[in-house]
Amino acid sequence: MNYLAHIYLSGDNDLVTIGNFIADGIKGKDYKNHPKEIQIGILLHRNIDTYTDAHKTVRKSTKRLHEKYGHYSGVIVDILYDHFLAKNWNKYSETPLDNYVNTFYDSLEEHYDVLPLRIQKMIPFMMTDNWLLSYASIEGISRVLEGMNRRTKNRSGMHEAVQELEEFYNEFENEFTLFFDELISFSKQKLEKYSFEIL
Repeated sequence: MNYLAHIYLSGDNDLVTIGNFIADGIKGKDYKNHPKEIQIGILLHRNIDTYTDAHKTVRKSTKRLHEKYGHYSGVIVDILYDHFLAKNWNKYSETPLDNYVNTFYDSLEEHYDVLPLRIQKMIPFMMTDNWLLSYASIEGISRVLEGMNRRTKNRSGMHEAVQELEEFYNEFENEFTLFFDELISFSKQKLEKYSFEIL
């Protein structure tokens, strides 16, 4: 899953959410160097990624892209699924998306010192272009895919995936909805488990 889903699945604890958000930059057992709540977020992130990659519904989505985009298909589906989460946000949260996103940005600033350097450098761009809110529109997703394509030095062709999004929009949305309900239940179970296990 991409940024918005990981943040949402973290629940209401700011430090768990920060841990989930920075998890890709924390390698191996380095997570143990962080406070309990951040550890929980990092482990939750890793479990979400493993669960997502192995899920049959997600694989159905990635298979649709694999011939053209190869191993980038999973990254693209993560981004597309964030679009459907943002678009259908009021189904999953009583807090309006813009308010939710702004609260998260405030939390990033409050906990700036615990963020890895790479994340600290990314934050100004994320906030200025309001990535999380932009996911709700196809135009916003198109900009994200263009940025990801530039990061691969134009090797991935990911910027073209908006074509598949538009062509198979209903299929992707149905797959997201089916999968995300299961992912919410899975994440809640993991959060509860880690809250008891990590002392």
